[in-house]
Parts: sequence; C-alpha cells; structure tokens
Amino acid sequence: MNAPRPPVPPFTAETAAAKVQAAEDAWNTRDPERVAGAYTPDTVWRNRGESIVGRDAVIEFLTRKWAREHEYRLRKNLWAFTDDRIAVRFQYEWHDDDGQWWRSYGNELWHFDADGYMSRREASINDVAITEAERRVRPGRGELPPS
Repeated sequence: MNAPRPPVPPFTAETAAAKVQAAEDAWNTRDPERVAGAYTPDTVWRNRGESIVGRDAVIEFLTRKWAREHEYRLRKNLWAFTDDRIAVRFQYEWHDDDGQWWRSYGNELWHFDADGYMSRREASINDVAITEAERRVRPGRGELPPS
C-alpha cells in the first residue's frame, strides 16, 4: 500500500493549486518514473486518442512521449476543483526531430483517491506549429501566457 500523497482530498483552493503546481514540477523533470508515482497503480488515462491503463503503461507512454518531444517545457493552471477532482488548463512547448517547434494547448480532468493519488486523467490537447522565436512557456507560478 502507498503512503498518502499530500495534498489529499477534500481539496481547498490552496491545496488544489498546490497539487497542480506539484504536477507541473514533476512533468517538467521529464522523468517517467517520478511522474507515474503520482498515479494509482490502476490509473486510467485518456490522452488525445490513446487509452492508457496502469502505472507501467504510463511509464511506457511518457518514455515514448519525451523521446520525440525535445526540450519539453510545461505550464499548468488550476481551472476548477471539487472535493476529489481538479480541472487544469495547460500549455507546453517542444520541438520534433526536424527542429519544428510546437505549442500544445489543452485541458485535463483529474480524479483522486482518498490518499491523493490520481486515479483518472482525461486530457484534450491541440498542437500549433510555432517558430523558436515565438516560444513563451516557462515553468513557474502564475497565469499561463495569453493564447
């Protein structure tokens, strides 16, 4: 059994924002094992058109993702929350093997178990080609850059 992963539900505005910042910080490490540790062993994801079930599948997915998304930089903001659910909006930037830069915009819906592990993640993501000079996503705190 896993130890609790604070903050745990029920969320307040402060603890939901802390959970979102912790997720941003972890994803920006681009360490699949570290990121997967925040999810239940049987977590269920929908990421774009892909269904992912379980921590091992999350690790495989993230390993593939970051092998093709070079210099990945992410920002997340709290959108809304309830007792055990959080909605976020995000932007991240990366470049492919050909050097084309992309900005990916999206929304995520998260559901947590009582110990603070994410049991469900639904992500809807759109990509826009950008130039390197148009990059603006920097990890940190505060509002996302304007669309």
